[in-house]
Amino acid sequence: MTGMALAALGAAAAVLLAAGFGLGRLTARRGSRTGTDPGLGTPVERATFHTLHTASLAAPPLRAGLTEETARKAARRLRPLLGTEVLCLTDRERVLAWDGPGGEHHEEWAMARVAEVLDSGRSQSVRTGCEEPDCPLRWAVIAPLTGEEGVLGTLVSYGSRESAVLVRAAAEVARWVSVQLELAELDRSRTRLIEAEIRALRAQISPHFIFNSLAAIASFVRTDPGRARELLLEFADFTRYSFRRHGDFTQLADELRCIEQYLALAGARFGDRLKVTLQIAPEVLPVALPFLCLQPLVENAVKHGLEDSGRECRISISARDAGAEAVVVIEDDGVGMDPAELRRILAGEPARSSGIGLCNVDDRLRQVYGDDYGLVIETGIGAGMKITARIPKYHAGVHKGASAGVS
Repeated sequence: MTGMALAALGAAAAVLLAAGFGLGRLTARRGSRTGTDPGLGTPVERATFHTLHTASLAAPPLRAGLTEETARKAARRLRPLLGTEVLCLTDRERVLAWDGPGGEHHEEWAMARVAEVLDSGRSQSVRTGCEEPDCPLRWAVIAPLTGEEGVLGTLVSYGSRESAVLVRAAAEVARWVSVQLELAELDRSRTRLIEAEIRALRAQISPHFIFNSLAAIASFVRTDPGRARELLLEFADFTRYSFRRHGDFTQLADELRCIEQYLALAGARFGDRLKVTLQIAPEVLPVALPFLCLQPLVENAVKHGLEDSGRECRISISARDAGAEAVVVIEDDGVGMDPAELRRILAGEPARSSGIGLCNVDDRLRQVYGDDYGLVIETGIGAGMKITARIPKYHAGVHKGASAGVS
């Protein structure tokens, strides 16, 4: 989450606390007049808790964006927060949700007045001019809902009379809704970024690795048809997993199986030069993690250990249980890397070495889990490389088959 989003959340919390405090003062005055038992907590505290609870129920739908379904769910929660006869949410073209009576003869009027707010971006308090004698909707406050691209729609709150309190409350609630819509856009942007990074990894895998794997398989077709068949099956499974279309997260067991298939194909190419050791704790196999985030690290070890050195290379892969985390370590005794070059790669700067995999995986781990969970890399020229990745066992929104935007 960006600093802007955190600031927006802080502002939204302040808005809701202020609204809850104001509502609490009103409730306190009413309670003193009616002699009701305050029970646990003061009226101000109870009203504040009620405000925050109501807002927490309205937030999840809005985090999915402004649609008819999300607007309908949110309006049902927000109208009691304002205490108005009707609450309406619109986009730039139509009414998305109408919670309360009078929709059949007020929706068309609402959209006509909404157009002015969409153009100006400023709230309005207007008389509805309704001629229905039994209709309580005499005044409306129209407040803009804004996002990264400007005014996205409006919040329209109806009352039986003009009220300065309603004007302020509707504006503050509209600001809070706008924050949720901005966070929804951030989620979508993050999802698009992660999808682009996965596509970049797939693009890296496809031309280089596929060509070499098929060439290695072809070399066994006449001399060892049985092994050629096994390698073809490994190749099919590897590419099926790497290019799958569902979910941004997988299980460690699936990722390790992909690595085994990759190493089988690499072994067919490099023969006895490749020595691999695996130490995997069974209890960490179900841990969920970002899809295709370990295989590029192993591919990096093969490249720097075998392709760049021309000699035998030992690669060790371990996954151990560390309480609330699974710790994965991938180590090779290859040519290593200049630490300064590594820093440039992780910073996303152009570098002489091929490091898209390292930078990509480091970025994705930080985006999903936070900056504390970036890769830890130990290396030096001629000293091999050791990469450590810490994966939380449980993290909100991270489970097999989930999409990145849910966290």
